[in-house]
Amino acid sequence: MVAMRILHLGDRLSARGGAYQHLLGVVEAQVEQEHEVTLAVGGAEEGIASPCPVRTVPGLDARTSVSVELDALADELEPEVIHLHTVVNPAVLRWASGHDAVITVQDHRYFCPGRGKWTLTGEVCRVAPSPEACATCFEDASYFEEIRGVTRERFEALAGLRVVVLSRYMRDELVAAGLEGARVTVVAPFVRSLPRVAPDGPGCVLFVGRLVAGKGPLEAARAWRESGVDLPLVVAGAGPLRPELERLGARVVGWVGRDGLAALHAHARVLVMASRWQEPFGIAGLEALASGVPVAAWDSGGVREWHPGDGLVSWGDVPALARAIRALAGCRAEAPAGFEREPLMARLHAVYADVAPSRRARAS
Repeated sequence: MVAMRILHLGDRLSARGGAYQHLLGVVEAQVEQEHEVTLAVGGAEEGIASPCPVRTVPGLDARTSVSVELDALADELEPEVIHLHTVVNPAVLRWASGHDAVITVQDHRYFCPGRGKWTLTGEVCRVAPSPEACATCFEDASYFEEIRGVTRERFEALAGLRVVVLSRYMRDELVAAGLEGARVTVVAPFVRSLPRVAPDGPGCVLFVGRLVAGKGPLEAARAWRESGVDLPLVVAGAGPLRPELERLGARVVGWVGRDGLAALHAHARVLVMASRWQEPFGIAGLEALASGVPVAAWDSGGVREWHPGDGLVSWGDVPALARAIRALAGCRAEAPAGFEREPLMARLHAVYADVAPSRRARAS
């Protein structure tokens, strides 16, 4: 593989959530492959180590124009590939669309103004975005118009970008929204190896993710209680639903780093995923399987593309999720095939090889 100069753009440097962990994994792999990599972000959390140099560009994570700053950075670094992650600033997306950039679309904000393809009434949204359909997910018409306008700006910018998604589900959603399918490539996330940790205490049922309604932590807690398993529920994450989870009996430990996650996997007998929004992929579940932890999950979005099947139940069915927790607790899982780092990075670099010549021509 020929070494390249790669500039990654992200709204922030963070360890909170699968999207940010995926970005750090890609950067780490490219540094090991001896590419010249730089990461530019709008801001960074304290204590987050990056495998490559990090530049701060205030405004990447807002709605302001930073084209002058990005032009200066691109002139200085002369990247052969510009790759965006977690950037939803329409001004940055428009700038990138004029620079033959790649973008990894990891969530619905580029085409869905709502809550991630689940409706205000708590049902799965199965229709393509439209003003009429999307308006039903909002109680405030003026707020809907504002969000719809921003979402439209983002989606229009995608037409000038080479789009990478993590699942066939997300590719199909983008195509249904009107994006040309030839511009979209599926490159699933690879499993980042976690440290091996020997369990030194009792087992648990585990939930990992943001403590917000879309991730379904309350439904996971109710399924755990209904399952009747003699295991505590440990929740790794932060968000406004923490007090209610604690009232339901969960032990909330907050966000944990990769060492902490490895320790939780060592104790977990089953991971629960009750995502109400349609998961773009569900990296937390793939990581659990790679650690031998089975996953009880609702059939949401791209989850079935990595889930082995046992323990995958109908979306919204809490009793079925409880039965899956009971059935899987104490079993061992196997890492699914097809999520190894090298072939997936090779697939990503094939996308880079398509865009790099046009960037070189533009530079010359």
